[in-house]
Amino acid sequence: MPYCVSCGVELNPNAKVCPLCQTPVWHPSPPPPAAPYFPTQPAVVKPASKRSLALILTSMLVSVSFCCGLLNLLLPTRHPWGLYVIGGAMMLWIWFVLPLLARGMPMFLRLTLDVAAVGVYVYLIALGVHGQDWFYHLALPILAVACVVVFCLSFLLRGGRRSILTSAMLCIVAAALFCLGVEVCVDWYLRGAWTPQWSLITLVICTGLLIPLLVIRCVPLLREEVRRRFSL
Repeated sequence: MPYCVSCGVELNPNAKVCPLCQTPVWHPSPPPPAAPYFPTQPAVVKPASKRSLALILTSMLVSVSFCCGLLNLLLPTRHPWGLYVIGGAMMLWIWFVLPLLARGMPMFLRLTLDVAAVGVYVYLIALGVHGQDWFYHLALPILAVACVVVFCLSFLLRGGRRSILTSAMLCIVAAALFCLGVEVCVDWYLRGAWTPQWSLITLVICTGLLIPLLVIRCVPLLREEVRRRFSL
């Protein structure tokens, strides 16, 4: 309890003056709270720009390509394995770094560059193992099939206007057609004729996946139930 500094009488904690001698009562302000030793909130760090991230990734890929190419020159072998690393770095740069630098690139051009990067990488492997024959008669047709399937799928899925069920069905059909095209290319390269085998198994599996999705897509009650349960 506070006491008067003049007469010593006990005071009310909220008293302004002493009721006995009318001496003003001074109430000292409480001390400010001590600052914490460690910050209570994490500092806000500005995220790195896409150009900075692209510069870091580019420097990493160039450094790895240069070191592996130089090592391959200093330690020559039968197969120029440095080409594999350089081609892989170039392919990764086109896949991941180029979209950071060219954000407004059309999807058609981006997919064309992605497929071309894969083709150049496979061609470098063919040069390393002296296998230009299988590149032109096997790898290039498979890349052409992949290119056609990817372009058709991107055209059907453009704009994000398709539902998730429809998009899943289109992806399953694209995977089945790609497997079918791969087997046709392999059979024509090895045997000169197409003898369907494992691609038919893939078609049956894809058909088994498509039928339930098609039923859900066509029945409104099932479609709404799936959307409610999976928040689609």
